[in-house]
This record gives sequence, structure tokens and C-alpha cells, in this order.
Amino acid sequence: MTVAPPLTTPLAVRLGLAELRGATLAEVDAAAALQHRVDRKYLVPLDRARRLVARLADSHHVLDLGDDRRTTNYLSTYFDTPELAAWRAHVQQRRRRWKVRTRLYAEDGLCRVEVKTKDGRGATVKHALRIPAAGYGELTTGAAEFVDEVLAGAGVPVTVKELSAAVEVRYVRAALADLRHGSRVTLDSTLSCRHDDRTAALDPGQVLVETKGGARPALADRLLLGMGVRPVSLSKYVIGQSLLSPGLPDNDVRRLARAHFTTETHPAPLPAQLPERIPAA
Repeated sequence: MTVAPPLTTPLAVRLGLAELRGATLAEVDAAAALQHRVDRKYLVPLDRARRLVARLADSHHVLDLGDDRRTTNYLSTYFDTPELAAWRAHVQQRRRRWKVRTRLYAEDGLCRVEVKTKDGRGATVKHALRIPAAGYGELTTGAAEFVDEVLAGAGVPVTVKELSAAVEVRYVRAALADLRHGSRVTLDSTLSCRHDDRTAALDPGQVLVETKGGARPALADRLLLGMGVRPVSLSKYVIGQSLLSPGLPDNDVRRLARAHFTTETHPAPLPAQLPERIPAA
């Protein structure tokens, strides 16, 4: 059972996604080899994000998942060691940075376990394995073997036995793709992080924009630069830990997050557009 999406979502309306040509997931995947890429991230005011989408309309398609649905709700649970080895590797900019997460695409009931590492050139390498939706938030036997194999291959001295669920991140995403040149742009809104009984949420007037492509800045990067928007070093997981775990050392990531995120000490209710129960695959 999956969740029936509305034909238009608030994010799709706010960004003007109806004005773009649609592309299927197969077309987007065929156009860009995104498993080996360079990511650049930007915190963009909503009005400038909408302007960016309009200026990309001639060269980019928007991912259309059927019935004119052009956004997807993401749920991601990140795993770390008791000493927060993954968090510390990112904050300290170590060469062997890594992340392990399970990700659920809510409307479609699709779930994957994903491992992200950095290669010798600093590019992000992502490995993914599809798992049953009921396995979201856990590292069961098959997922555990997959994670151990990828981490060992990347030279990361961590095993699944050391990992436990750390922070859950939720957001709504729209994805644009340049089918000719193979670059991609994602736009995330209503971003929130949860850890134990605390939550942190991105300012609703901000959109997290990520460009995913080669070493050279793509059109979206150049357009954002022309709007006065500069890239930021920002990880959803690192922000979640930095804001929600008491006693962690202060750092630039936390200061950036405090400027754009609000925190609560009580559990926030599930957003209305997300399923209360994880759908079956």
C-alpha cells in the first residue's frame, strides 16, 4: 500500500514546477551517472529559488513521478557509532568521510540502505541497496552485509556492529535534470531533524539547493552565483547532531544552522503529508 499524492503540492506551487517539462525517473537516471559526482549546496531564499527554477526551464526537466506529482517526501535515518565517528569525520573534514542511512520514499513505499563515501579526488561515491519498506530505520542482515562490504572497500574502519540509529531527517524534494549534459539540481523544503525528544527545522522561507555534477560548476551554480548566493558546507545529518545533541563541540556548522534552523525540546507531530505507518513495498 502506498500513499496517494495530491496532483499539486505546496512546494511544487511555490517553485513554479508546473512551468517545466517533465521527465521520467528512467530518463533522469540515463542522463546522469550520479553515483560518482561533486555536490555543491546552497541555502536559498524561496523567491530566489523560484527565480532559479524559472531560469533553468529552457535547459532542465523536472522529475515527474506520474499523475503530475513533481515532489517526493523523503525520510532518512542516519546511523553512527556511540562516539559519533561519522559526525566527527565530517566536522573535522577528514579524508575518509562516510555516512550510512536508510531512506524511505514515502509515496512510493520504496526503501534503500545507502552508504556515501569520498574517493581520492574528493568526489562523493554513493552505493545503494533496495530493501523492504518495513526495514526502514534498521540494518537487518542483508543490509548489514552490504554496509560492511562498502565501508571495508572504502577503507573505513567501522562495522555495522558499532552502528545504531542516530538522527532522522525528513523533507520534501523536487529534482531537476539537464538531460543533455547530465547535471542535476535538487530543491529541499520543510526540512526537519529529529533526535530523541528534540527536533530542529529549517526556516520555511529557505530552500536547500544541491547541484550534482562534475568538477566544473554547472549552469545552476553560475546562476546562483549571479544572484549573490554562495555555496555552504552543510550536511543534514551533521546539522541534526550539532543542534540536537547536547555537549557537542561548537563549530562552523552549528553556527550556520543556528542562523537558519529553529529547535524544539518536545516531539513535533508527523507532517500531514507523511504516512503514519511505513507502507509495504
